[in-house]
Formats: sequence, structure tokens, C-alpha cells
Amino acid sequence: MSPEPAVALVRPQQLTSKAPYAYAAVAGPGAFVFTAGACPLDADGRTVAVGDVAGQARQVVANLVTALHAAGAQLTDVVKTTVYVATSRQSDLGIAWDVIHEAFGDHEVPSTLLGVTVLGYDDQLVEVEAIAILPLATATATDGDIDL
Repeated sequence: MSPEPAVALVRPQQLTSKAPYAYAAVAGPGAFVFTAGACPLDADGRTVAVGDVAGQARQVVANLVTALHAAGAQLTDVVKTTVYVATSRQSDLGIAWDVIHEAFGDHEVPSTLLGVTVLGYDDQLVEVEAIAILPLATATATDGDIDL
């Protein structure tokens, strides 16, 4: 028997339904997972897809999934994301958002999308932080240093 989902997404009728995300998430009980910002780096620490917002967003999602799996979580356990895009163009925000939104599918968690001046690595354009919650029955890391 699989554990009950630990995340309930909230979409109040009083707010527009056109937003491609939930306005709030209720989580618990379970253990929280806080990720560092997932960056568009390959296994050797090099920035991938230089100059390509969509390419970097794909690598960021892959790295986020890897970090979540190492903590025993998956994208459907995420309760909140923050997406950073180093750009002054709103169209770049949309490009990054489309890739990330597609990766999450129907699990449209509350998210903040920000255009920023610069990110931490050379040639980095995209970064995503996530907060997830593990159902109590699965609250053990699979590839990390913790055992809850």
C-alpha cells in the first residue's frame, strides 16, 4: 500500500483560474525537504546550454529531480518552488517557466518566478529552489546522510 499524498494543492475560486499553479499548498504530516538552488551544471560542474534558457531549465529540472530523489522525494512531493532567471526580458521568464511547468505536469505547486540580475555560476541563467514534504511512510533518505 502506498502512503497517502502529503501535499494538497489549494486553488481558491475567488482567484483567477488562469494561473498555471496553485495559490497555496497544505503539507504534512511528514519530513520537509529543502533543496539548495538547482543549477544548470553537469556532473563535472560546468554550466550547460550557455545562452539557452530552455536548455538550462531542462538541466535544472534534471538536477532538482536528482536532489529530491537523494532525499527520498519526487516532484509530486514538492509544495513550493522559486524560479530565478537571470534576464531583463519577460519572454525569458516564460521560456524557463514553460520547461519547469511541463516537468511538474498536473502538480502545479505554488511558485514564484523572478527575473534577477545575475546568478552564482559563470553563464548561469536559471536556478530553481524547492520545498517538498515526505509522507511519513517514506521519510527516509535514499542516497544521503540522513535517516529520519
